[in-house]
Amino acid sequence: MQLSDLISDIGRRARVASRSLSNLSTDTKNAVLRAMADELLVREPAILEANARDVAGASDHGLAPAAVDRLRLTPARLRAMAEGIRHVADLPDPVNEVLDEWTRPNGIRISKVRKPIGVIGIIYESRPNVTSDAAVLCIKTGNAVILRGGSESIHSNLALAEAMQVGGSRAGLPEDSIQLIPVTDRDAVRMMAQMDDCIDVLVPRGGKSLIEAVVSNARMPVIKHYDGVCHIYVDAAADLEMAASILINAKCQRPGVCNSAECVVVHRDAAEAFFKIAAPQLAVHGVELRADEDSFSQLKTLNYPLLAQASEEDYRTEYLALILSVRIVPDLAAAVDHIERYGSHHSDAIVTRDAVAAERFLNEVDSATVYWNASTRFTDGAEFGFGAEIGISTDKLHARGPMALPELTTYRYFIRGEGQIRE
Repeated sequence: MQLSDLISDIGRRARVASRSLSNLSTDTKNAVLRAMADELLVREPAILEANARDVAGASDHGLAPAAVDRLRLTPARLRAMAEGIRHVADLPDPVNEVLDEWTRPNGIRISKVRKPIGVIGIIYESRPNVTSDAAVLCIKTGNAVILRGGSESIHSNLALAEAMQVGGSRAGLPEDSIQLIPVTDRDAVRMMAQMDDCIDVLVPRGGKSLIEAVVSNARMPVIKHYDGVCHIYVDAAADLEMAASILINAKCQRPGVCNSAECVVVHRDAAEAFFKIAAPQLAVHGVELRADEDSFSQLKTLNYPLLAQASEEDYRTEYLALILSVRIVPDLAAAVDHIERYGSHHSDAIVTRDAVAAERFLNEVDSATVYWNASTRFTDGAEFGFGAEIGISTDKLHARGPMALPELTTYRYFIRGEGQIRE
Protein backbone atom coordinates (compact mmCIF):
# COMPACT_ATOMS: atom_id res chain seq x y z
CA MET A 1 0.00 0.00 0.00
CA GLN A 2 1.31 3.44 -0.89
CA LEU A 3 1.95 5.84 1.98
CA SER A 4 -0.83 8.19 0.90
CA ASP A 5 -3.32 5.33 0.82
CA LEU A 6 -2.13 4.10 4.21
CA ILE A 7 -2.55 7.52 5.84
CA SER A 8 -5.96 8.06 4.23
CA ASP A 9 -7.15 4.64 5.38
CA ILE A 10 -6.03 5.36 8.95
CA GLY A 11 -7.87 8.67 8.86
CA ARG A 12 -11.11 7.15 7.56
CA ARG A 13 -11.04 4.41 10.18
CA ALA A 14 -10.40 6.97 12.93
CA ARG A 15 -13.40 8.97 11.78
CA VAL A 16 -15.61 5.88 11.95
CA ALA A 17 -14.27 4.98 15.39
CA SER A 18 -14.86 8.50 16.69
CA ARG A 19 -18.60 8.23 16.12
CA SER A 20 -18.87 5.14 18.31
CA LEU A 21 -16.38 6.41 20.84
CA SER A 22 -18.23 9.67 21.36
CA ASN A 23 -21.27 7.76 22.63
CA LEU A 24 -19.51 5.59 25.22
CA SER A 25 -20.67 6.08 28.78
CA THR A 26 -18.30 7.38 31.43
CA ASP A 27 -18.30 3.99 33.17
CA THR A 28 -17.32 2.23 29.95
CA LYS A 29 -14.54 4.69 29.20
CA ASN A 30 -13.15 4.33 32.70
CA ALA A 31 -13.22 0.53 32.40
CA VAL A 32 -11.41 0.86 29.07
CA LEU A 33 -8.69 2.98 30.64
CA ARG A 34 -8.14 0.56 33.50
CA ALA A 35 -7.91 -2.33 31.05
CA MET A 36 -5.33 -0.36 29.07
CA ALA A 37 -3.25 0.18 32.22
CA ASP A 38 -3.42 -3.52 33.04
CA GLU A 39 -2.31 -4.48 29.54
CA LEU A 40 0.74 -2.21 29.69
CA LEU A 41 1.95 -4.08 32.76
CA VAL A 42 1.13 -7.49 31.30
CA ARG A 43 3.22 -6.61 28.27
CA GLU A 44 6.08 -5.05 30.24
CA PRO A 45 8.79 -7.43 28.92
CA ALA A 46 7.79 -6.89 25.29
CA ILE A 47 7.48 -3.11 25.71
CA LEU A 48 10.86 -2.79 27.42
CA GLU A 49 12.47 -4.99 24.76
CA ALA A 50 11.05 -2.74 22.04
CA ASN A 51 12.28 0.32 23.91
CA ALA A 52 15.75 -1.20 24.28
CA ARG A 53 15.93 -1.43 20.47
CA ASP A 54 15.14 2.27 20.22
CA VAL A 55 17.67 3.24 22.89
CA ALA A 56 20.33 1.11 21.20
CA GLY A 57 19.74 3.01 17.97
CA ALA A 58 19.72 6.45 19.62
CA SER A 59 23.24 7.25 18.45
CA ASP A 60 22.19 6.65 14.85
CA HIS A 61 19.66 9.45 15.27
CA GLY A 62 22.20 11.77 16.90
CA LEU A 63 20.22 12.10 20.10
CA ALA A 64 21.70 14.16 22.92
CA PRO A 65 21.87 12.58 26.39
CA ALA A 66 18.78 14.52 27.53
CA ALA A 67 16.83 13.17 24.55
CA VAL A 68 17.97 9.63 25.27
CA ASP A 69 16.71 10.06 28.83
CA ARG A 70 13.29 11.10 27.50
CA LEU A 71 13.30 8.08 25.18
CA ARG A 72 14.22 5.47 27.78
CA LEU A 73 11.55 3.36 29.50
CA THR A 74 12.17 1.46 32.73
CA PRO A 75 9.91 -0.78 34.82
CA ALA A 76 9.36 2.16 37.16
CA ARG A 77 8.46 4.51 34.31
CA LEU A 78 6.10 1.96 32.83
CA ARG A 79 4.39 1.50 36.20
CA ALA A 80 4.10 5.29 36.46
CA MET A 81 2.45 5.36 33.03
CA ALA A 82 -0.06 2.72 34.13
CA GLU A 83 -0.75 4.61 37.35
CA GLY A 84 -1.25 7.79 35.35
CA ILE A 85 -3.85 6.02 33.21
CA ARG A 86 -5.72 4.86 36.30
CA HIS A 87 -5.58 8.38 37.70
CA VAL A 88 -7.21 9.75 34.54
CA ALA A 89 -9.90 7.07 34.88
CA ASP A 90 -10.67 8.44 38.34
CA LEU A 91 -10.98 12.04 37.14
CA PRO A 92 -14.37 13.60 36.35
CA ASP A 93 -15.51 13.14 32.76
CA PRO A 94 -15.95 16.56 31.11
CA VAL A 95 -18.07 15.15 28.26
CA ASN A 96 -21.76 16.12 28.54
CA GLU A 97 -21.01 18.70 31.23
CA VAL A 98 -23.58 21.50 30.94
CA LEU A 99 -21.57 24.71 30.79
CA ASP A 100 -24.56 27.00 30.77
CA GLU A 101 -28.30 26.88 30.20
CA TRP A 102 -31.06 29.44 29.93
CA THR A 103 -34.61 29.94 28.68
CA ARG A 104 -35.55 32.60 26.16
CA PRO A 105 -38.77 34.68 26.47
CA ASN A 106 -40.38 32.55 23.75
CA GLY A 107 -39.89 29.42 25.87
CA ILE A 108 -36.97 27.92 23.91
CA ARG A 109 -34.49 26.28 26.30
CA ILE A 110 -30.80 26.52 25.34
CA SER A 111 -27.98 24.42 26.80
CA LYS A 112 -24.25 24.72 26.12
CA VAL A 113 -22.77 21.21 26.50
CA ARG A 114 -19.20 19.84 26.32
CA LYS A 115 -18.69 17.27 23.56
CA PRO A 116 -15.71 15.41 22.03
CA ILE A 117 -13.79 17.16 19.27
CA GLY A 118 -13.76 14.03 17.07
CA VAL A 119 -10.37 12.91 15.73
CA ILE A 120 -7.17 14.34 17.18
CA GLY A 121 -3.77 13.92 15.53
CA ILE A 122 -0.66 13.97 17.72
CA ILE A 123 2.77 14.40 16.12
CA TYR A 124 5.68 14.10 18.52
CA GLU A 125 9.35 13.20 18.94
CA SER A 126 11.37 10.80 21.08
CA ARG A 127 9.10 10.56 24.14
CA PRO A 128 7.16 7.28 24.22
CA ASN A 129 5.22 8.40 27.30
CA VAL A 130 3.38 10.79 24.97
CA THR A 131 1.90 7.73 23.27
CA SER A 132 0.25 6.79 26.53
CA ASP A 133 -0.68 10.29 27.71
CA ALA A 134 -2.21 11.32 24.39
CA ALA A 135 -4.18 8.13 23.89
CA VAL A 136 -5.54 8.10 27.43
CA LEU A 137 -6.71 11.71 27.42
CA CYS A 138 -8.30 11.32 24.01
CA ILE A 139 -10.18 8.16 24.98
CA LYS A 140 -11.43 9.70 28.24
CA THR A 141 -12.85 12.61 26.25
CA GLY A 142 -14.39 10.41 23.56
CA ASN A 143 -11.92 11.32 20.80
CA ALA A 144 -10.26 8.93 18.40
CA VAL A 145 -6.51 9.56 18.15
CA ILE A 146 -3.94 9.17 15.39
CA LEU A 147 -0.39 9.10 16.73
CA ARG A 148 2.75 9.81 14.73
CA GLY A 149 5.87 9.44 16.86
CA GLY A 150 9.47 9.98 15.83
CA SER A 151 11.60 7.40 14.08
CA GLU A 152 13.85 7.20 17.14
CA SER A 153 10.97 5.75 19.23
CA ILE A 154 9.04 3.75 16.61
CA HIS A 155 9.41 0.33 18.27
CA SER A 156 8.38 1.64 21.70
CA ASN A 157 5.40 3.53 20.29
CA LEU A 158 4.12 0.58 18.29
CA ALA A 159 4.32 -1.68 21.33
CA LEU A 160 2.55 0.84 23.58
CA ALA A 161 -0.21 1.66 21.09
CA GLU A 162 -0.94 -2.00 20.43
CA ALA A 163 -1.11 -2.76 24.15
CA MET A 164 -3.57 0.05 24.78
CA GLN A 165 -5.82 -0.72 21.81
CA VAL A 166 -5.88 -4.46 22.57
CA GLY A 167 -6.39 -3.98 26.31
CA GLY A 168 -9.04 -1.34 25.79
CA SER A 169 -10.91 -3.43 23.21
CA ARG A 170 -11.61 -6.09 25.82
CA ALA A 171 -13.51 -3.49 27.85
CA GLY A 172 -15.47 -2.01 24.97
CA LEU A 173 -13.08 0.33 23.14
CA PRO A 174 -14.17 0.62 19.49
CA GLU A 175 -11.75 -0.73 16.90
CA ASP A 176 -9.29 1.86 15.52
CA SER A 177 -9.83 4.31 18.37
CA ILE A 178 -6.05 4.38 18.90
CA GLN A 179 -3.93 4.18 15.76
CA LEU A 180 -0.22 4.81 15.34
CA ILE A 181 1.33 5.63 11.97
CA PRO A 182 3.54 2.53 11.51
CA VAL A 183 6.12 4.15 9.22
CA THR A 184 8.78 6.80 9.84
CA ASP A 185 8.59 8.48 6.43
CA ARG A 186 8.54 12.25 7.02
CA ASP A 187 5.94 12.68 4.30
CA ALA A 188 3.47 11.17 6.77
CA VAL A 189 3.56 14.43 8.77
CA ARG A 190 2.65 16.48 5.70
CA MET A 191 -0.10 14.06 4.74
CA MET A 192 -1.62 14.11 8.22
CA ALA A 193 -1.52 17.89 8.25
CA GLN A 194 -3.51 18.03 5.02
CA MET A 195 -6.13 15.44 6.03
CA ASP A 196 -8.71 17.93 7.28
CA ASP A 197 -11.53 15.69 6.10
CA CYS A 198 -10.63 13.20 8.85
CA ILE A 199 -8.58 15.02 11.51
CA ASP A 200 -10.19 17.86 13.44
CA VAL A 201 -7.15 19.25 15.26
CA LEU A 202 -3.39 18.59 15.29
CA VAL A 203 -1.14 18.82 18.35
CA PRO A 204 2.59 18.79 17.54
CA ARG A 205 5.07 18.12 20.36
CA GLY A 206 8.75 18.46 19.63
CA GLY A 207 11.37 20.81 18.29
CA LYS A 208 10.70 24.08 16.54
CA SER A 209 11.40 22.65 13.09
CA LEU A 210 8.76 19.93 13.55
CA ILE A 211 6.16 22.41 14.76
CA GLU A 212 6.89 24.83 11.93
CA ALA A 213 6.54 21.98 9.42
CA VAL A 214 3.15 21.04 10.87
CA VAL A 215 1.88 24.62 10.98
CA SER A 216 3.00 25.39 7.42
CA ASN A 217 1.15 22.37 6.03
CA ALA A 218 -1.89 22.16 8.29
CA ARG A 219 -5.38 22.60 6.92
CA MET A 220 -6.96 22.20 10.34
CA PRO A 221 -6.40 24.02 13.67
CA VAL A 222 -3.03 23.39 15.35
CA ILE A 223 -2.48 23.71 19.12
CA LYS A 224 1.20 24.20 19.86
CA HIS A 225 4.13 25.86 21.53
CA TYR A 226 7.32 26.65 19.65
CA ASP A 227 9.81 27.21 22.47
CA GLY A 228 10.13 27.06 26.22
CA VAL A 229 12.26 30.13 26.96
CA CYS A 230 11.32 30.31 30.64
CA HIS A 231 12.51 32.93 33.12
CA ILE A 232 13.15 33.25 36.84
CA TYR A 233 13.03 36.87 38.02
CA VAL A 234 14.75 37.51 41.34
CA ASP A 235 13.16 40.64 42.77
CA ALA A 236 14.78 43.14 45.14
CA ALA A 237 12.55 41.78 47.91
CA ALA A 238 13.34 38.12 47.23
CA ASP A 239 14.32 35.58 49.85
CA LEU A 240 17.66 34.87 48.18
CA GLU A 241 18.08 31.35 49.55
CA MET A 242 14.62 30.53 48.19
CA ALA A 243 15.49 32.16 44.88
CA ALA A 244 18.64 30.08 44.53
CA SER A 245 16.77 26.89 45.37
CA ILE A 246 14.04 27.65 42.82
CA LEU A 247 16.60 28.51 40.13
CA ILE A 248 18.62 25.34 40.71
CA ASN A 249 15.47 23.25 40.47
CA ALA A 250 14.16 25.06 37.40
CA LYS A 251 17.48 24.84 35.54
CA CYS A 252 19.17 21.69 36.77
CA GLN A 253 16.58 19.11 37.81
CA ARG A 254 15.82 18.24 34.18
CA PRO A 255 17.37 20.76 31.78
CA GLY A 256 16.15 19.05 28.60
CA VAL A 257 12.44 19.80 29.04
CA CYS A 258 10.37 22.77 27.90
CA ASN A 259 9.54 24.05 31.41
CA SER A 260 13.15 24.33 32.56
CA ALA A 261 14.51 27.85 33.11
CA GLU A 262 16.68 29.30 30.35
CA CYS A 263 17.26 32.78 31.80
CA VAL A 264 17.57 34.34 35.24
CA VAL A 265 16.76 38.05 35.50
CA VAL A 266 17.98 39.71 38.69
CA HIS A 267 17.09 43.07 40.24
CA ARG A 268 20.29 45.11 40.58
CA ASP A 269 19.73 45.64 44.31
CA ALA A 270 19.74 41.87 44.88
CA ALA A 271 22.33 40.83 42.29
CA GLU A 272 25.56 40.85 44.29
CA ALA A 273 24.14 38.96 47.27
CA PHE A 274 22.18 36.58 45.06
CA PHE A 275 25.17 35.64 42.92
CA LYS A 276 27.23 34.85 46.03
CA ILE A 277 24.58 32.32 47.04
CA ALA A 278 23.54 30.93 43.66
CA ALA A 279 26.81 30.87 41.71
CA PRO A 280 28.51 28.12 43.76
CA GLN A 281 25.40 25.94 43.47
CA LEU A 282 25.17 26.48 39.71
CA ALA A 283 28.86 25.70 39.36
CA VAL A 284 28.46 22.38 41.18
CA HIS A 285 25.89 21.38 38.55
CA GLY A 286 28.22 22.47 35.73
CA VAL A 287 25.96 25.24 34.46
CA GLU A 288 27.50 27.54 31.85
CA LEU A 289 26.42 31.16 32.36
CA ARG A 290 26.03 33.62 29.50
CA ALA A 291 25.83 37.02 31.13
CA ASP A 292 25.23 40.66 30.24
CA GLU A 293 27.97 43.19 31.00
CA ASP A 294 26.93 43.94 34.58
CA SER A 295 26.38 40.34 35.65
CA PHE A 296 29.49 39.17 33.78
CA SER A 297 31.60 41.59 35.84
CA GLN A 298 30.13 40.41 39.13
CA LEU A 299 30.37 36.71 38.26
CA LYS A 300 33.95 37.12 37.05
CA THR A 301 34.84 38.61 40.43
CA LEU A 302 33.41 35.43 41.99
CA ASN A 303 35.68 33.38 39.67
CA TYR A 304 32.72 31.58 38.12
CA PRO A 305 34.31 28.75 36.06
CA LEU A 306 31.96 28.56 33.04
CA LEU A 307 31.30 32.14 32.07
CA ALA A 308 30.78 33.90 28.75
CA GLN A 309 29.32 37.18 27.63
CA ALA A 310 25.77 36.86 26.33
CA SER A 311 24.82 37.71 22.79
CA GLU A 312 21.42 39.08 21.82
CA GLU A 313 20.50 35.65 20.47
CA ASP A 314 21.36 33.93 23.76
CA TYR A 315 18.36 35.55 25.43
CA ARG A 316 16.05 34.07 22.79
CA THR A 317 17.53 30.57 22.93
CA GLU A 318 15.90 27.47 24.38
CA TYR A 319 19.09 25.66 25.36
CA LEU A 320 17.60 22.45 26.76
CA ALA A 321 21.02 21.99 28.37
CA LEU A 322 23.01 23.19 31.38
CA ILE A 323 23.34 26.68 29.95
CA LEU A 324 21.70 29.74 31.51
CA SER A 325 21.55 33.34 30.32
CA VAL A 326 21.77 36.07 32.98
CA ARG A 327 20.67 39.71 33.02
CA ILE A 328 20.59 42.41 35.69
CA VAL A 329 17.70 44.88 35.47
CA PRO A 330 16.95 48.11 37.36
CA ASP A 331 13.37 47.32 38.35
CA LEU A 332 10.32 45.09 37.93
CA ALA A 333 9.15 46.93 34.81
CA ALA A 334 12.45 46.18 33.08
CA ALA A 335 12.17 42.52 34.05
CA VAL A 336 8.68 42.31 32.54
CA ASP A 337 9.92 44.08 29.40
CA HIS A 338 12.80 41.60 29.09
CA ILE A 339 10.45 38.63 29.39
CA GLU A 340 8.06 40.12 26.84
CA ARG A 341 10.88 40.78 24.39
CA TYR A 342 12.77 37.52 24.65
CA GLY A 343 10.39 34.99 26.19
CA SER A 344 8.12 32.46 24.53
CA HIS A 345 5.01 32.94 26.71
CA HIS A 346 5.46 29.50 28.25
CA SER A 347 6.36 29.66 31.98
CA ASP A 348 7.88 32.54 33.94
CA ALA A 349 8.37 33.08 37.67
CA ILE A 350 9.01 35.86 40.17
CA VAL A 351 10.68 35.24 43.51
CA THR A 352 9.77 37.95 46.02
CA ARG A 353 8.30 38.62 49.46
CA ASP A 354 6.57 41.74 48.07
CA ALA A 355 2.96 40.75 47.39
CA VAL A 356 2.28 43.92 45.38
CA ALA A 357 5.23 43.23 43.08
CA ALA A 358 4.19 39.60 42.76
CA GLU A 359 0.63 40.44 41.75
CA ARG A 360 1.89 42.98 39.23
CA PHE A 361 4.19 40.36 37.72
CA LEU A 362 1.39 37.77 37.60
CA ASN A 363 -0.88 40.18 35.78
CA GLU A 364 1.62 41.82 33.43
CA VAL A 365 3.61 38.81 32.21
CA ASP A 366 1.54 37.41 29.35
CA SER A 367 2.57 33.76 29.60
CA ALA A 368 0.53 30.57 29.73
CA THR A 369 1.69 29.90 33.30
CA VAL A 370 3.06 32.56 35.65
CA TYR A 371 4.53 31.72 39.08
CA TRP A 372 5.17 33.44 42.37
CA ASN A 373 7.80 31.77 44.57
CA ALA A 374 7.72 28.42 42.76
CA SER A 375 9.71 26.62 40.08
CA THR A 376 8.63 26.69 36.44
CA ARG A 377 9.10 22.91 36.46
CA PHE A 378 5.53 22.60 37.76
CA THR A 379 4.12 23.41 34.31
CA ASP A 380 2.95 19.87 33.75
CA GLY A 381 -0.45 18.21 33.55
CA ALA A 382 0.28 15.74 36.33
CA GLU A 383 1.65 18.46 38.62
CA PHE A 384 -1.49 20.53 38.02
CA GLY A 385 -3.62 17.56 39.06
CA PHE A 386 -4.79 16.75 35.52
CA GLY A 387 -3.44 13.19 35.55
CA ALA A 388 -1.61 13.71 32.26
CA GLU A 389 -1.37 16.25 29.49
CA ILE A 390 -1.40 16.24 25.73
CA GLY A 391 1.03 19.14 25.56
CA ILE A 392 1.68 22.70 26.71
CA SER A 393 -0.01 25.36 24.61
CA THR A 394 1.28 28.91 24.31
CA ASP A 395 -1.57 29.77 21.95
CA LYS A 396 -4.36 32.03 23.19
CA LEU A 397 -7.37 30.51 21.47
CA HIS A 398 -9.13 27.38 22.73
CA ALA A 399 -6.34 26.09 25.00
CA ARG A 400 -3.45 27.60 26.95
CA GLY A 401 -0.95 25.98 29.31
CA PRO A 402 -1.11 22.24 30.12
CA MET A 403 -3.79 20.70 27.93
CA ALA A 404 -5.76 17.98 29.63
CA LEU A 405 -9.35 16.74 29.57
CA PRO A 406 -11.38 19.98 29.23
CA GLU A 407 -9.05 21.22 26.47
CA LEU A 408 -9.83 18.11 24.40
CA THR A 409 -13.50 18.96 24.19
CA THR A 410 -15.53 21.41 22.20
CA TYR A 411 -19.15 22.32 22.88
CA ARG A 412 -22.50 22.27 21.18
CA TYR A 413 -25.70 24.18 21.78
CA PHE A 414 -28.79 22.06 22.38
CA ILE A 415 -32.05 23.91 21.76
CA ARG A 416 -35.28 22.41 23.04
CA GLY A 417 -38.61 23.83 22.03
CA GLU A 418 -42.32 23.10 21.88
CA GLY A 419 -43.11 24.12 18.33
CA GLN A 420 -41.79 27.69 18.43
CA ILE A 421 -41.22 29.41 15.08
CA ARG A 422 -39.42 32.67 14.44
CA GLU A 423 -41.63 35.67 13.71
